[in-house]
Amino acid sequence: MRRKRVMVLYGGKADEHSISCISAAGVLSAIDTGRFEPVPIGITKDGQWVVGGPDPREFDVSDGSMPVVRDVVDRPAPASDQGSVVSRSASTIGVTAPSPVVLDVSLGNNGFFARQPDGSLVSLGFIDAVFPVLHGPYGEDGTVQGLLEMMGVPYVGCGVFASAACMDKAFTKALLRAAGIPVAPDVVVDTRGFDAADGFTAGAKQVMSRINDAKLKYPLFVKPSRAGSSFGVTKLENPRDEAELAAALLEASRHDWKVLVEQGIEGREIECAILAPVATEEPQAAWPGEIVLDRREDGGDQFYDFDSKYTDSRASHVEVPARLPAEVLERVRRIAVQAFKAVDGAGLSRVDTFVTPDGTVMVNEINTMPGFTPISMYPKAWQATGVEYGELISRLIDGVSR
Repeated sequence: MRRKRVMVLYGGKADEHSISCISAAGVLSAIDTGRFEPVPIGITKDGQWVVGGPDPREFDVSDGSMPVVRDVVDRPAPASDQGSVVSRSASTIGVTAPSPVVLDVSLGNNGFFARQPDGSLVSLGFIDAVFPVLHGPYGEDGTVQGLLEMMGVPYVGCGVFASAACMDKAFTKALLRAAGIPVAPDVVVDTRGFDAADGFTAGAKQVMSRINDAKLKYPLFVKPSRAGSSFGVTKLENPRDEAELAAALLEASRHDWKVLVEQGIEGREIECAILAPVATEEPQAAWPGEIVLDRREDGGDQFYDFDSKYTDSRASHVEVPARLPAEVLERVRRIAVQAFKAVDGAGLSRVDTFVTPDGTVMVNEINTMPGFTPISMYPKAWQATGVEYGELISRLIDGVSR
């Protein structure tokens, strides 16, 4: 029986580039090669699609260094007038840039072609499905999904709308509120008119007024609306400290001009993995899990930031199922499925919630392509629910490539 050929996309232009590389390494190591033929394609930080680059499974992160996709060919920087070129013919639209290692794509026949240094094209063969293991903007936000939709290529994960809506935390919360799902109070800030020269001091004064009008309670979290992996997130614990607020707004704005100032919720952060590989079937929820910060009491990480997620293995551990009463766990599962449906989710997502002391479940955010390493919450949650890592990958691919 012919193996299905699965293009695994990783890297990308977002801040989460290196996290994507680590996730892809996990997928490529666990994919059932008896049934699937993986075709790894790395995307550099400047958007080049690289064929035949280093195998992600060989990335070494043991020393704390983060992997990066690079061009496989050294070349001089292109002149300023050498932008991307779109070549068209009766049957294809080829998107090429001044590089010998980008891809051309053919609409309607699952065609991908590698451009060689002499300008010739070599077909990568028929692709049955794409697994876009991409996190953040230009990968998890509907852009790649739209490209694949135009090509008519099946792909794993949420569609254009859900990907775009869930990439923007402010829009996610608007959709959830409309569906009657509780979310944390917040104010949305447009920092494009703020002056970096004064360190956002004047802008922070305006935002502080809005915080007071909205009666937000401290602590507050200031975060980019369209970023992931805790990039640019600051916790504020000092009411009326405009200088601290200004610094937090400035830091978040480095990742996105739209910034969310959100009321901290007194409760536990519980994450629920959703699986819906076949669009016509009911989404399923795994046992909810919890990230436990092991050094919080010793003055270490006070919230689940980038370091505690990815670079300090001793900072936290995963507990699945979370240590909560069974009825609360079931409530989290039910609300997570409701949230997934509210944003028109497909394939997979991780729904992050808060569970307050009185048992109220509030949705924090929805990650449409969550971290996918073997030790990430999403695979760990499904493993605890009876679905092993490799089987999880197979189900996702089978769901879109029948």
